[in-house]
Amino acid sequence: MSGRIEKRFQVLRKEGRAGLITFTMMGDPDIETSFEILRGLPAAGADVIEIGSPFTDPMADGPVIQFAGQRALKAGITLEKTIGLVRRFREEDNETPLVLMGYYNPIYIYGVERFLKNAKEAGLDGMIVVDLPPEEDRELCLPALEAEIDFIRLATPTTDDVRLPHVLENSSGFVYYISITGITGAAGATESSVDSAVTRLRHHTELPIAVGFGIKTPEQAAEVARAADAAVVGTAIISELENSLNSDGTASSETVASVLGLVRALSAGVCQSATGTVS
Repeated sequence: MSGRIEKRFQVLRKEGRAGLITFTMMGDPDIETSFEILRGLPAAGADVIEIGSPFTDPMADGPVIQFAGQRALKAGITLEKTIGLVRRFREEDNETPLVLMGYYNPIYIYGVERFLKNAKEAGLDGMIVVDLPPEEDRELCLPALEAEIDFIRLATPTTDDVRLPHVLENSSGFVYYISITGITGAAGATESSVDSAVTRLRHHTELPIAVGFGIKTPEQAAEVARAADAAVVGTAIISELENSLNSDGTASSETVASVLGLVRALSAGVCQSATGTVS
């Protein structure tokens, strides 16, 4: 595992609690506001930060995150500028893990070798690329691991015990379990289904297990945190941002504070659920 991600989960294990992983879209609603949110997330309670890099055909994203990507693209964000924001973040914070979540096409156009070199130098710790299956590991996964950038895999309720070892073979950092089938922002899974899924995954991997999709409230985050090593929240955070915008879609004076306030509440829920289950 990459240094920062591994160290963060070690700290969580010592504290006997699960972590909070937040997702925000870089460039939404504009580049500077997205950076102000990013830099404020650690103090608000984010243990690991996923940063979105928008793509014109986001097949795995629900409407809320799709609209966030559209706002970000309109604001002029690019993959290169996203790497620049990582670099700026590292000028202030050299400990909080940063994970890029996106699609392969922009990385392919950027150039895999160039991207990995620039991302590593900027301080990126991991990647989640939703449209590259294990059969395509040579495209990006293996080069990323050689560059010491974690390649984080997604597992779903439909990933059976035959497929799962293939999915996990070159995984690193943590495993992101999607607790429901479908797109981001859909209804959440039940606590019992999360419990059984995490138990099954632990038979296949020693990596930390993060659970996401459908977590909208501190109470839901707490439920997930009782079973998993981390709760992942994205759509609810983007919705909070969207609801704070002016009528023309620009950031209001409340945008940054509203997002960070929700993250503080989510973090409190996760921390209060500490049961020593973090492995």
